[in-house]
Amino acid sequence: MLKQRIIILKQQKKGAGIMDIIEAIKTRKSIRDFKPDPVPKEILKEILTVSTRAPSAMNTQPWEFIVLTGDTLDKIREGNVKEVNAGKEPNPELAFVRWPSDSIYRTRQVDLAKELFRLMDIKRDDKQKRLEWMHRGFRYFNAPAAIILTVDRCLHEVESSIDVGLVMQNICLAALAYGLGTCIANQGVMYPGVLRKFVDIPESKRLMVSIALGYPNPDFPANRLETAREPLENIIMWS
Repeated sequence: MLKQRIIILKQQKKGAGIMDIIEAIKTRKSIRDFKPDPVPKEILKEILTVSTRAPSAMNTQPWEFIVLTGDTLDKIREGNVKEVNAGKEPNPELAFVRWPSDSIYRTRQVDLAKELFRLMDIKRDDKQKRLEWMHRGFRYFNAPAAIILTVDRCLHEVESSIDVGLVMQNICLAALAYGLGTCIANQGVMYPGVLRKFVDIPESKRLMVSIALGYPNPDFPANRLETAREPLENIIMWS
């Protein structure tokens, strides 16, 4: 049955052109809740195989993947939430992203949060709902699969981050071809001790970022969000 499904998907994609790529770029968005249906291993392998066609500096291909599913993923979810509830400070192996409080970048972040909370009916003073929303990221948004991207610690953190970003985008776009949604988040790697407790990850590997992956839950309010983009004329210079 699975092989037939993959054959059909391949037939549907046969002859696909540049407009299919453009449509995928336009329609990709962050999915923050998923159906419980597992993603077949064969499909995960296909997505990762095609995604490694991403460019990298001098073809170094620095990325490596850890695919989490089933009981292991559930134990990591639970472990992350326990750390949060215990008030333990996150200690990610890649530097936090921070935005100056008076910058447009911080404004965009706040605007996103406001719209998500509006869709989820989370009031500003509702501490319990706000906590539950924060837990969602540490639980990989209830996805049936999560991909952890790693690089070797011998590589420069900044340069390898660029290459990881390229393969990460490929994963998110390729997933759409299989009816899957994704959500990129650093929350999934903020407690590396939890991941290393349940997965035998060499200390020589740096945990970079996580991608939640699964079949989108169409009834989840936050999944209706369509984020805006800055008009091109505001961010381009012709010379």
